[in-house]
Amino acid sequence: MTPATASAEASESAEFAGKSALVTGAARGVGKETVALLYARGARVVAVDLRPDITTLPDEFPGVLAMCGDITQEETAARAVQSALDTFGGLDILVNNAGRTLNKPITETTAEDWDAVMAVNARGAFFCTREAFRAMKNRGGGAIVSTGSYTCTVALPEGAAYSASKGALAQLTKVLAVEGGPLGIRANIVAAGVIETDFLDTIRSDSRAYLASFADVQPLGRVAQPEEIAEVLCFLASPRSSFITGAVVAADGGFTAV
Repeated sequence: MTPATASAEASESAEFAGKSALVTGAARGVGKETVALLYARGARVVAVDLRPDITTLPDEFPGVLAMCGDITQEETAARAVQSALDTFGGLDILVNNAGRTLNKPITETTAEDWDAVMAVNARGAFFCTREAFRAMKNRGGGAIVSTGSYTCTVALPEGAAYSASKGALAQLTKVLAVEGGPLGIRANIVAAGVIETDFLDTIRSDSRAYLASFADVQPLGRVAQPEEIAEVLCFLASPRSSFITGAVVAADGGFTAV
């Protein structure tokens, strides 16, 4: 290792020192990997998830503030941001990672289906973003990063509710960039490709075949691992991306390039 490489690695390992972050959907998958990276690089983290096992996260990451809550409720978003303010003295980073998916033909998608997906992916992200934006405005800046999907830029069958919700989140991100720029607040969204997580097993009985079908049509020949998407989220939350805002950053293995 050269001195320059060692210095760069040391700098990266502490790039979030003194910063506080809020991560939603943090109990597993991309959310948990994002918490791990932020924590390892010096951030103080509030981790929120609907799953009760979020409360065990501090066992792995001492000092992380874990909250069990439903982000589709305004009070959860307000409580999460206030917890960061009370515990860490401010909020510098928001990672909107909580999400819900649905694969159904448009003719079979019910009003309840539509509302359930929109409630998490759009409404919940809006609540968290609004509260975080207020805190960051008072603090003099910050970074808001969201986990989006390649389906916010391209369309696939049976994705009406999901694609629409991620498209809404992408457009919200652009509005945040315009409103937040003069305040020192950056906002970006990662258009993630298919990710190999245990979450997929809970929504598809053919999850292995589904993953393989996507791997076969991507230039990289595989799907993403959660930590790969977490790295992109952390990059966009870091000073290394200081001139990037309002961007939809593809992390899809080249799927949308084909």
